[in-house]
Amino acid sequence: MVTNNIIKRCGWVGKDEIYKKYHDEEWGKPVYDDNILFEFLILEGFQAGLSWITILKKRENFRKSFDNFDYKKIASYSQQKLNDLLLDEGIVRNKLKIQSVVVNAQKYIEIQMEFGSFCNYIWSFVNGNPIINKWSNIKEVPASTELSDKISKDLKKRGFKFVGTTIIYAFLQAVGIVNDHITDCFCSIS
Repeated sequence: MVTNNIIKRCGWVGKDEIYKKYHDEEWGKPVYDDNILFEFLILEGFQAGLSWITILKKRENFRKSFDNFDYKKIASYSQQKLNDLLLDEGIVRNKLKIQSVVVNAQKYIEIQMEFGSFCNYIWSFVNGNPIINKWSNIKEVPASTELSDKISKDLKKRGFKFVGTTIIYAFLQAVGIVNDHITDCFCSIS
């Protein structure tokens, strides 16, 4: 929504241009590409305990350091590569999170083999139809839901790491499986 030449966005966006660009161009827009889905799954895991703006500001570094999120390459990272990542100041240097990327890449490939693609798997939880919420205030937006609980539980059962329900809900929002743009946001779907 635009009022008096002021674009109305969701309340979490703030003034940072990186946030505005991410909100306007990506957040809540349906993603069906397995490469992009993997990137968001990994970035959301790295975000745990940090602010999303921290991750967005390091996103290009993450892409460079993790071979553009090529999960096939990542699945076979050596211990030396993991050691190098721990020294990489351009990313979040958390040993468990870095190790989880390799495990998650391996499990991601297993899901692709079972379902044909990760896209088929993740979108099956909503029968291919995004959930479009109609929140009037950012305070109404939950941190997790029954859906994120269900997906988190299934991913954990499959061996994924850093896929708790809050992380998964943020992932679902990021890739447009759930659209949580508030009703007066210009990105809101009427």
